[in-house]
Amino acid sequence: MSRIIQISDPHIVAPGALTCGVVDTAAALRGLVQQVNSILPAIGPVDLAVVTGDLTDHGRPEEYDHFREIMSDLQLPYRVVPGNHDVREKLRAAFQDRPWINSGSGPVNWRLDLGSCVVIGLDSSVPGVPYGAFTQETLDWLEDHLVQLQDCPLLLMFHHPPVKTGIVPMDAQNLRDSLALKVLLRGYAGTCRIACGHVHRMLTTSFAGHPLVIAPGSSHAVTLDLRADSPNSLTLEPSGMVLHSLAMPSAEDPDPDYVSQMIPASACEGPYPFEG
Repeated sequence: MSRIIQISDPHIVAPGALTCGVVDTAAALRGLVQQVNSILPAIGPVDLAVVTGDLTDHGRPEEYDHFREIMSDLQLPYRVVPGNHDVREKLRAAFQDRPWINSGSGPVNWRLDLGSCVVIGLDSSVPGVPYGAFTQETLDWLEDHLVQLQDCPLLLMFHHPPVKTGIVPMDAQNLRDSLALKVLLRGYAGTCRIACGHVHRMLTTSFAGHPLVIAPGSSHAVTLDLRADSPNSLTLEPSGMVLHSLAMPSAEDPDPDYVSQMIPASACEGPYPFEG
């Protein structure tokens, strides 16, 4: 069994500040970390946590320091991919002590082989703009790894969704030129789940014939407004994270799929028995 927790869009700012003047994102992330630690005994071993972008709100060194300080309490190893609010060079500098951060100045892409699956993190950030795109370097890198993997179960994680959600301001900022990615993934015969962030809402759909999950934000949501003239705004809704689980193949189920379920980012009352 492989289990990966997806955390998305923390938007951490400097200590004492509020994101957009209203959201205490640091307190929210601290609560989420505490929630992860508290549920680990109940859900069993978890291999990894992945933060799918927008670790910080402005990509400043002090924000990355604040993010790392909060995440230091997490009782799991974790990796990150950049989002549009991150600054690639500053993120790379903040995590230069981590062996999975590739050197140089190009995209921050990585691969982790687990017992029953492979997790790949891709950098969809484009410096200076809110929308996402993959460089040819990233596409070539991914193609090479897909060939190596053959039909191994894959969890592919990046920030910008390659699909439209109906929330117009966010759809204007999604992944551009996604056809090349679609071509690569349509040719992948193994079990594959795509996991993104950016929208701050839990959504499920498909892309290139594979299930796609968009995780909620760790502190606040993009307002659910599907009108053509909807404003770009946030709402203080209950936040969460996603647990992606893949069972080991068995005689009864030789090709297991991922099960992705949302978990609240803060503690809830219970459990109470159904029969009182």
